[in-house]
Amino acid sequence: MNYELLQIVALLTVIAFGGALRKATGACGSDDLEGLMGFKNGIQMDTSGRLAKWVGRSCCEWEGVVCDNATTRVTQINLPGLIEKDLFQTQMVGQLSPSITLLTSLEILDLGGLVGLTGTIPQTIGLQMPNLQKLYLYGNNLTGPVPESIGDLPRLQELALHENKISGSIPSTIGSLKKLKSLLLYSNQISGTIPFSLGNLTNLVELDVHDNAIMGQVPNSIGQMQALEKLDLSSNMLSGSIPSSLTNLTAISVLYMDTNYLEGTIPFPSRSGEMPSLGFLRLHNNHLSGNIPPSFGYLVSLKRVSLSNNKIEGALPSSLGNLHSLTELYLSDNSFSGQIPKSIGQLSQLIMLNISSNLIEWPLPQEISSLQNLQTLDLSFNPLNLSSIPPWLTSISSLSRISLAGCGIKGQIPDSLQTTQSPIQELDLSGNLLSGSIPSWIGSLSQLYLLNLSSNSLDSHIPESLTNLPDLGVLDLHSNKLTGSIAGVFDTEQGTLTYIDLSDNNFSSGVEAIGVGEQLNIQYLNLSHNLLKGTLPSSLGKLNSIHSLDLSFNELASNLPEMLAKLTLLERLKLQGNHFSGKIPSGFLKLKKLKELDLSDNVLEGEIPEGKPLTDFPGSTYSGNKGLCGKPLNPCKE
Repeated sequence: MNYELLQIVALLTVIAFGGALRKATGACGSDDLEGLMGFKNGIQMDTSGRLAKWVGRSCCEWEGVVCDNATTRVTQINLPGLIEKDLFQTQMVGQLSPSITLLTSLEILDLGGLVGLTGTIPQTIGLQMPNLQKLYLYGNNLTGPVPESIGDLPRLQELALHENKISGSIPSTIGSLKKLKSLLLYSNQISGTIPFSLGNLTNLVELDVHDNAIMGQVPNSIGQMQALEKLDLSSNMLSGSIPSSLTNLTAISVLYMDTNYLEGTIPFPSRSGEMPSLGFLRLHNNHLSGNIPPSFGYLVSLKRVSLSNNKIEGALPSSLGNLHSLTELYLSDNSFSGQIPKSIGQLSQLIMLNISSNLIEWPLPQEISSLQNLQTLDLSFNPLNLSSIPPWLTSISSLSRISLAGCGIKGQIPDSLQTTQSPIQELDLSGNLLSGSIPSWIGSLSQLYLLNLSSNSLDSHIPESLTNLPDLGVLDLHSNKLTGSIAGVFDTEQGTLTYIDLSDNNFSSGVEAIGVGEQLNIQYLNLSHNLLKGTLPSSLGKLNSIHSLDLSFNELASNLPEMLAKLTLLERLKLQGNHFSGKIPSGFLKLKKLKELDLSDNVLEGEIPEGKPLTDFPGSTYSGNKGLCGKPLNPCKE
């Protein structure tokens, strides 16, 4: 055996022995060790304690680190913020060290959900980590751009960078990632245009870049992504029209382009057979115009459609009845006119139908009563001019949420609502022409959560049966002609009410009941513009969940109760236009979250307590109280 051959054998022996030794000891190569320690040194705090165990050279045995058995090279780093086995949310505070790119054999890097992780994505990531297949850096606090070198990761299959503060534009090099199946860039600050090169990603099955600041038009090249199943461009600043080339996406099942500045008409489908798998379509919150094309009925796989808040007009096409898989249809806040087509009754799977705030006219098709799976019906704010609520409405066996606000309904609240096939959970008849009293049977709607009868001409008292509603959370009766006491609203053992608006009525008594019962979860209480008399009870201080309290324009008297200072979550306090006297309690200085305060037009006196937030409000907050002085009013006289 010659000398050169002996050298080669010796070298191979050393290499094999070294690899076996590293495998036996759990050690990894010097570059991998340097990269891992560099990452660790960039972290100042790790609430999970995982990095504290990274000591010595046996990095293949460290938590979150996976090595290849044959080579002992590090192939995975799994340090997500949510530790699934314990359902524990952890946090790492520090910077993402560029030394992470020394791990040249890395296939998976998962640092998702570490909200305290800052820094930038290393610019050389694509040049030094050619084996990377999955890169999860979502839910962090990363800044800077997506590096151009990202396109040099030939094996990359999943790229998740969403929920950061990444800026700049989407690099055109992403179009070189031939194996990319999932691209998630949403909830960042990415700007610029969507690169045409994305059309090269024929293996992509998920694209999600919503909640960015992407500007410019959607390129026609996106239509070349034949295998694309999910396209989410929502919550950006996209402008221009929707490219008709989207009809080439034969595998598309989820298409989200909502909350942008898109204009023009809905261009798809142009004929039968296009986009046959499209099940979820969101185009709401744009500037789309024109009509819903009759060809829309060719999208036979549609399950959820939202076109709300656009400028779409014209009649609803009868072809909507062909969408037999449809479960949710949102068409609110457009300019649809004419009548609802009778074919709507063919949508047997429909659960949600919202056509509110349009120009839909009477008559309503009785075929709606065929929708026996319908749970929510919202036809509010259309010029329907209903003489009464259609009796067939109550025959829909699943209907639990009824919104007919601003539909011109006249007369009394119909008794038929107490005999609906399904228990009513939400009833909104606000903004109509209803008269008479609130029926006592309202207390038999045992599952009622929301009752909105505001802006009508209802009179008489609040029925005592209202206290029988164990789940009532929202009660809105404002702008009616109701009289008597408000005490019954608070005289209940149930603590479910969070929103109460009884303003603009003729109530005259009952303030002493506020806070006496179990209604301690109230967050919004408006009793303004009534005829309420008496003094504010100290029990008002028990409403420690309240954010907004409006008692303005009544006939309330006495001193301001010191107990109000206990309402530390208050953001809005309006007491103007009453007969409150005495001094402003110094305890009001504890109301640190107060953003709006109005004590004007009372008979308060003395010096305004000095300090935030009271001295930050304008003089109008205290005007009309002749005895008040001090900042922001004139100085007090000595």
